Amino acid sequence: MAFEPLILNSFRMKQLTILTGFVLFLAGLAPVNAQELDKATVKKLIDSKTYIFHAQSATPLGGSTRQLTSDYNLNLIGDSLVSYLPYFGRAYTAPMPNETGLDFISSDFTYKVKERKKGGWDVTIEPKDQRNVRSMLLSISESGYTSLSVTSNSRQPISFYGYISERK
Repeated sequence: MAFEPLILNSFRMKQLTILTGFVLFLAGLAPVNAQELDKATVKKLIDSKTYIFHAQSATPLGGSTRQLTSDYNLNLIGDSLVSYLPYFGRAYTAPMPNETGLDFISSDFTYKVKERKKGGWDVTIEPKDQRNVRSMLLSISESGYTSLSVTSNSRQPISFYGYISERK
């Protein structure tokens, strides 16, 4: 009888620990800093070619999804494209010593927008002055949530998930 309260307390502590872990897990799944935008604002951002894609997770081809803790982004500023994105995956050729991730600035690229039938837009960007990145496809929802697929000439494809926001 003297051991029953100890066993009961230890059982409740385990339940509390599991519940706390579950709550923290769910909190980690919630988007951080994402602000839902309305359809008109998203359309205006896409048409003006002036917005920032904030990457929250990355999924290399054949790999598992990795949550990103740093502020990785793809920045469109009218005639300029600034990419600061990580790369995880297999490279087909050895990178040059100064090549890390998907970090580049491009001023020579094509920008095509296609409206999807069920809402949202597909934006295709093809940098012409970058030897490693062939194309970038942004699939943007009406509320601003976005997936980005990057196809490379010398690396396996990689996808990013996040959201777009206005440049400030």
